[in-house]
Amino acid sequence: MKFEIATINELKKVAQTIAGILQAGDVLSLRGDLGAGKTTFVQAIAKAMGIHERVTSPTFSLVNYYEGTPPLWHLDLYRLEAPEELEDIGYEDYFYPENAITFIEWAEKADYYLPDDVYEIDIIHEENTRAMTIDPRLARRMP
Repeated sequence: MKFEIATINELKKVAQTIAGILQAGDVLSLRGDLGAGKTTFVQAIAKAMGIHERVTSPTFSLVNYYEGTPPLWHLDLYRLEAPEELEDIGYEDYFYPENAITFIEWAEKADYYLPDDVYEIDIIHEENTRAMTIDPRLARRMP
């Protein structure tokens, strides 16, 4: 499923729809160039999930945790130099969450560590809009 997003309000509407279909245990890969809107999208999802804490990019910490129902893990692997570095941060907790939802920016850097059932969301920044493509397996949950 593809969305054309021209405004922040449109992004928030898409985020509300997706937040409403997410389930504990879901792991989502966010792909897109720098400035595509990956972190902004996670911020909108968190707000739609009722998380009131300020959501920021975990570029330097690699992982941020936000208390919610369910909780949300937010990873940014941009600075990861090798997939094996994930072992140092206990990647299993984030990649196989039982009672949380995980968003992973720059997930391609995790290579073979990524779970097989990760949902992919692509965000492409075009001239005046963003094109967001939702994994068909996740889109099937949408009303």
